[in-house]
Amino acid sequence: MVAGGLLLGTVGVFVEESGQGALMAVWFRCAFGALALLAWGACSGRLGELRLRGRALGAAVGAGLLMILNWGLFFAAMQRTSIGLATVVFHVQPLWVLAAAAWWGRERVTRAQLGAVLAALAGLALATGLADGSLLALDRGQLWGLLLCLGGSLSYAGVTLIAKAAPGLSPYALACWQCLVGTAALLAWPLTQGWPAAGPAWAWLAGLGAIHTGLAYVILYAGMARLPAGRIAVLQFVYPAAALGVDWLVYGRALGPLQLAGVALMGLALWSLRRPG
Repeated sequence: MVAGGLLLGTVGVFVEESGQGALMAVWFRCAFGALALLAWGACSGRLGELRLRGRALGAAVGAGLLMILNWGLFFAAMQRTSIGLATVVFHVQPLWVLAAAAWWGRERVTRAQLGAVLAALAGLALATGLADGSLLALDRGQLWGLLLCLGGSLSYAGVTLIAKAAPGLSPYALACWQCLVGTAALLAWPLTQGWPAAGPAWAWLAGLGAIHTGLAYVILYAGMARLPAGRIAVLQFVYPAAALGVDWLVYGRALGPLQLAGVALMGLALWSLRRPG
């Protein structure tokens, strides 16, 4: 889980260094990710999990389309704000899952959950710079980046809800189908916009799929299978913490003290929401 989170924390570097637009990066992540996951499935004997029918197939395709939207918005947001801030804002998605479960699923929201939601929103306000006024200093492009990231978190919440409701859909099958759907749905983009020039860009783009989708997802799923749910919830926050560190080390972009306090508050609040019971 820690290794997978650290790997995912470097996604932004690969996107920025590739020099490609958001949709081009998404297509390459899907294409190389599908190849990596299919290879791993063949080696581990799990390709049979990809044979889906009926409701499970519809859920996999729907989740794949939402994941394309999620990655596209997330990559575009990183290019307009920063790797660290976009990743932190993106991780507000458990709030949307809770809200959807309460609204459509008629699940009861406890006082503890409501308090955690309010704390997470307060942490989000601090992390984005609303409290210290730094948000007001952002230009229009950066503000659009934050809005794009919120949209990405909404689409990812949709993926989470589909995965929870779909029977017979394993995490491996879901990840692989997401990449296959994305590869097919966005194929027209590189065909019409032109392929990247030969050189380093291809290595960065291949890494998005092979490392950040194939390898990272395999490692994360292996870790989840060996850990209790409570520890999984805590370790999922290695990803945004790693993204903040990478953004600072590679590009020198660091959050202020109040923003870091907001990140910590968000992490604690969202962790409490993900605990069993």
